[in-house]
Amino acid sequence: MKVWINGRLSEPDDARISPFDHGFTVGDGVFETCKVSGGEPFALTRHLLRLDRSADGLGLPTPDHEVVRAGIAELLEAEPLAGRLRITLTGGPGPLGSDRGNDGTTLTLAVSPESAWESSTSVAVVPWVRNERSAVAGLKTTSYAENVVALDRAHRLQSSEAIFANTRDQLCEGTGSNIFVVLDGELLTPSLESGCLAGITRELVVEWCGARETALRLDTLKDAQEAFLTSSTRDVQPISRVVWGKDDASSLKVGPVSERARATFAERAASTPDP
Repeated sequence: MKVWINGRLSEPDDARISPFDHGFTVGDGVFETCKVSGGEPFALTRHLLRLDRSADGLGLPTPDHEVVRAGIAELLEAEPLAGRLRITLTGGPGPLGSDRGNDGTTLTLAVSPESAWESSTSVAVVPWVRNERSAVAGLKTTSYAENVVALDRAHRLQSSEAIFANTRDQLCEGTGSNIFVVLDGELLTPSLESGCLAGITRELVVEWCGARETALRLDTLKDAQEAFLTSSTRDVQPISRVVWGKDDASSLKVGPVSERARATFAERAASTPDP
């Protein structure tokens, strides 16, 4: 395995990041995850543009895209894996507090193999909420402790993903995915005003499948005829079960709208690596 840090390719055991790096001490960083197949990251341009938006949102300088692309090419030449590519940008070394330092940012690239997801999955609704008015709402930051706690709860409920509402009891998102529902045959997904991340796969499904973005109540999941998750590694994954509590779960069918969305995404994604 190889990693790339600030222009240098190295073995993971030889990689060096300062223990004072703000990404490590306070979660002051942003990242992107791309699916890699055939030696190419999928939708890289869209991912880099979102990385810029997240960096802007934190007040971090945006990285040079040509430097990132060159680093990715070097890494994937050394590690020609099919799997997951992670691009991470942090505030760099800083004080042991919230103030930033003056030594510049840290940019890292890493790739790892990725196991295939099941054809459908179970999700668990968690009691914690996304704050749609947070300073980091809609940003893909490295502050993921909230997601770690929620996902652990979902796993204990035999589910692969946790689903959050926002502070207005509206359906929002998963820990690393967006959610779509089918109501009366129409494909819907929470709008960005819900506080959800503007997922790249979500964006493509909206464009390619004609989904409508709107405000949705959390209990829409109880009324939906179908539902599915989207993410850079799941692509389109139908939801077959929703867990509301330890002894409260409901089933969903994997229906024609979900299957059509999955097939459309697979076909369109196969036609171009950078849509």
